[in-house]
Amino acid sequence: MAKVREVKGATITVNRRANYEYEILQRFDAGMALLGSEVKSIREGKVNLGEGFARLSNGELFLYNVHIAQYGPARLNHEPTRPRKLLLHRRELDRLQRSLEEQPRSTVIPLRMYFYNGLVKLELGLAQGRRKYDKRQAIKQREANRDMQRAVRHAQR
Repeated sequence: MAKVREVKGATITVNRRANYEYEILQRFDAGMALLGSEVKSIREGKVNLGEGFARLSNGELFLYNVHIAQYGPARLNHEPTRPRKLLLHRRELDRLQRSLEEQPRSTVIPLRMYFYNGLVKLELGLAQGRRKYDKRQAIKQREANRDMQRAVRHAQR
């Protein structure tokens, strides 16, 4: 059976396509530098992580293509897909940079956004893209596991 990971905080949104399109090699958590209108929009759940990715530039990690809808009542709003700085410790950034250099086809993608002690956190994954036959193989494996679980349940009755 797969190892169960402890989930921290109240989940806001999950990138469901990430596990289908990518093989997740490593997971880590990061804070986000946000504007007030972005936080209010996130509290309403108006976030899309689908096309998002993170990139290192000048020793800092930035999040791109994550859509946070504008907050209606705000007078001064934000740009929905602006690059957002991710907050990690220097040691974590160095480890991430080494991992990206060692694995040529890897990228950093957002997996889950959640609240932790009133702060918005982002679970990131170091991932490698799956090829089409890998995706098909993953679907077959998942269906086989589901059938096995179903057979075990019926055998126990």
